[in-house]
Amino acid sequence: MEKESEFKEIINIIQLHRKNAYRKINEELVTMYYEVGKYLSKKVASGGWGSKTIDNLVITIKTQYPSLKGFNRAGLYRMIQFYETYRDNIIVSPLVTQLSWTNNLLILQGTKTIEEKEFYIRLCIKNNYSKRELNRQIQSHYYERYLLSNGNALESLEPVVGEEDGPNTKLLDAYSLEFLDLPNNYKEKDLKDAIISNLKNFILEIGKDFTFIEQEHRINVGGEDFYIDLLFYNRTYSCLVAFELKVDKFQPEFVSKMDFYLAALDKYEKKPNENPSVGIILCASKNDSVVELASSRSISPTAVATYSTQLIDTNALKEKLIEYQTLFEETKKNPR
Repeated sequence: MEKESEFKEIINIIQLHRKNAYRKINEELVTMYYEVGKYLSKKVASGGWGSKTIDNLVITIKTQYPSLKGFNRAGLYRMIQFYETYRDNIIVSPLVTQLSWTNNLLILQGTKTIEEKEFYIRLCIKNNYSKRELNRQIQSHYYERYLLSNGNALESLEPVVGEEDGPNTKLLDAYSLEFLDLPNNYKEKDLKDAIISNLKNFILEIGKDFTFIEQEHRINVGGEDFYIDLLFYNRTYSCLVAFELKVDKFQPEFVSKMDFYLAALDKYEKKPNENPSVGIILCASKNDSVVELASSRSISPTAVATYSTQLIDTNALKEKLIEYQTLFEETKKNPR
């Protein structure tokens, strides 16, 4: 047993340094692409090089250095774009080396503004996304949904992109559960079972700091049993998080039920070093005015969010974002 423990320590040392070596290699690789893009950009800008010169460079690399991969015409122009996108941003430029080249390209080509790019870079670093996971977040418009959540859309981008541990630290107002593949008519049990069957994707959507504890979590109060649909623990908030799933529109009585669950969790299960439990009510739809009034006298930290079983419409999100931006600008010009 003693030897096994010592062997484990050796394995941990090996794995740590292999991981560090990979990071260093990746950093050098991305830096190389950035420097190549910088050199080419300056040559083109000075008028010394045109597209024909770059074509000749591609031929030279292909014929004389066949082992060098990724330096075709499209690849070189992507390197130019990569450099020109981040060259004037002293905040983002150092961050890109922490991502793989593949993930850098996904962000470069799948986003428009520098704020959006910075958001996904930080999100990817924080959560160590694979290519598939990052692509899913971009396709599901996580950035727009994050900005529109909790009315914090446009106070400033600084709190979003400047958070110490990166984005993905607050609850959203709208979740995309397109991966559940539910039929047109489904019940709450179907929704719950589908989430459990796709737990990895669900945690990707709600945030990787969530750890699943149990479905139908039983709490006993006064000899009676009550069941919470899904119970998680969140490392960021250091608290238990209760999910209630509803296939219908939000109703005011949902809040009082969640208040009861959270009070029971805090009384019987919360550890002394943990924060008060948090509740998330996931509904098919909601009326914000009804939610606001229903929650006005509740002292429990409960969020009411909607979910969609299909990818949320891009145009609808953008229109809402523009609406919030306009409102924010008007509020700045005419403060009450």
